[in-house]
Amino acid sequence: MPVNSGLATLSDHLLGVTMAVYALAMLGYAAEFAFSRFGRASATALAEGRAGRSSSLAESVSVASSASSSVSSVRAATVTTPGRVASMVGADVAGTAAAGVDVAGASVTPAVNDRDPVVDPAAEALAAADARAVRQAAERAAMAEAMAGDGADLLTSPRARWLGRAAVLLTALGCAAHVGSVTARGLAADRVPWGNMYEFSSMITLVAVLTYLGMLARTRARVRWLGVFVMLPVVLYLGLAGTVLYVAAGPLVPALNSYWLKIHVVAAIVASGVFMVSAVTTVLYLLKDRWENRLAAVATGQAEASAAMRRRGGIMMRLPTAASLDRITYRVIGFAFPVWTFAVVAGAIWAEAAWGRYWGWDPKETWSFITWVIYAAYLHARATAGWKGRRAAAISLLGFSALFVDYYLVNLVISGLHSYAGVGG
Repeated sequence: MPVNSGLATLSDHLLGVTMAVYALAMLGYAAEFAFSRFGRASATALAEGRAGRSSSLAESVSVASSASSSVSSVRAATVTTPGRVASMVGADVAGTAAAGVDVAGASVTPAVNDRDPVVDPAAEALAAADARAVRQAAERAAMAEAMAGDGADLLTSPRARWLGRAAVLLTALGCAAHVGSVTARGLAADRVPWGNMYEFSSMITLVAVLTYLGMLARTRARVRWLGVFVMLPVVLYLGLAGTVLYVAAGPLVPALNSYWLKIHVVAAIVASGVFMVSAVTTVLYLLKDRWENRLAAVATGQAEASAAMRRRGGIMMRLPTAASLDRITYRVIGFAFPVWTFAVVAGAIWAEAAWGRYWGWDPKETWSFITWVIYAAYLHARATAGWKGRRAAAISLLGFSALFVDYYLVNLVISGLHSYAGVGG
């Protein structure tokens, strides 16, 4: 069937519009960062706000410490010899025990016939654990506030909020143009629009943007900070697709003319787009973790504070904690991995229909399997060995590197049965 040149031209123009709008959205997200250094709030107001929060946290730590001390006193009372409880515990605690009330949550039986009070060991242990949990939670909250700069969100200037919302609107408009480009391309060639690397790249970036918008809607704009970091690789990918990888609309290669193209390839596209987002959050985690370590070194006097730390501004202050970024990466990969698994299985079924065997260790099949193994190792290490932080981040980046090799080097450099998927396909 001849190609509809009008729709093909429209698709190309819409892709150009998409790139321009995405670039403007990226600048909008970046500008929100630039104008989010506490806006016009005075240093005094900022100091008062943080001092109030620090005082509350200090009170929580103090209460938890007192509770823990009381539990320790009661524990000491239980191991002393009879007749010395009052002197070891103290008059206040002994009086409380005589009244039959709890001391820091530990159950105390009132004295009978002037005998020593008996403390339930199980209740005592639970009370001590609760006291430790309260103290640790307060300490973690204080550290997270210092590390993440959460107060910055409360004092973001109206200009920065307006820029962020405008960037989200531009992202949605660019996504609509992107969908129009992909649809026009498919109608022009009368087939699904993912038959070569140019179309595949366009679809991957579309999935990445849709993933970000979905996360944005789910969290009610709490992940808007991710926009600039997602849009940057999206714009670069589209620029590469529209120049180096561009192929005019045309019919499919006979080997691709199968209904499995709609099943196997679309699963690979979805997984690849989501994996792109996980790679972005992994890199952000490594940067934030390095910054937190430096902040800890400054707090202990082992390093000097940078200018950004003194101003409490900059990109690192606007990002969530490293632990939060690590959890986001885990959840994103957890969503993409089953989709990639289905893509590999569907590809094997397609190979049996096309070449008479399910698996032949073709370069494309091999690297798809390597990618699957690496991401499976990431999830397994997180779920069983408790690998978090830098070790998990290293596996995540290794998996995306394998995906990159599978997509670019195998298609453009290495010869194999999938060579038709390259630039000239």
